[in-house]
Amino acid sequence: MTVSPKAKGWIRAAVDYGAPLSFMVAFLITRDAVTASWALVGGAGVALLVGYVAERRIAPMPLIAGVAALIFGGMTLIFHDERFIKIKPTVLNLGFAAFLLGGVATRRNPLKALLGETLRMPDEAWRTLTLRYGIFFLCAAVLNEAVWRTQSTYVWAWFRFPGLQILAILFSLTQAPLMMKHAKAADEEAPAIPPPPTE
Repeated sequence: MTVSPKAKGWIRAAVDYGAPLSFMVAFLITRDAVTASWALVGGAGVALLVGYVAERRIAPMPLIAGVAALIFGGMTLIFHDERFIKIKPTVLNLGFAAFLLGGVATRRNPLKALLGETLRMPDEAWRTLTLRYGIFFLCAAVLNEAVWRTQSTYVWAWFRFPGLQILAILFSLTQAPLMMKHAKAADEEAPAIPPPPTE
């Protein structure tokens, strides 16, 4: 199945945001987080299926987020307890933070392993970027805990989507100067040899 670059962009957006958008729409209609979790579970399942059918693969982070939506959404429905869906962003962001910060602590570059094919930078720049993203995910987890424990479900739902996504986009924009600076330096240092062909 051949998919155009523009269609791939829409498919990736659907995989990334399909589940939380489905939950938010259902919550605004029902005003019930447990009932809206049906939409979260269904949206996550459909998004993962569409992504796999279109590209025959799903990137690691959307896959983890989709599986987490299925697990925590399912637990919310089974136990009729909205706390499960509220702690999902906390657990997910803590997991991402542990993965990235653990990589920095062990002198590895997990972010480079995920994005190295699309962005060339020196290892030191990758470590800096990994540390910053690890701290961001840790802060996002703490912030989610603060919001759902002190605010109404309605406020938390808006914070969950699109609030967290907006924060992630703004944070990524603040990292653009670092990436542009070191990506340029890496290009200048690289030998003038074309990269080997990839399958």
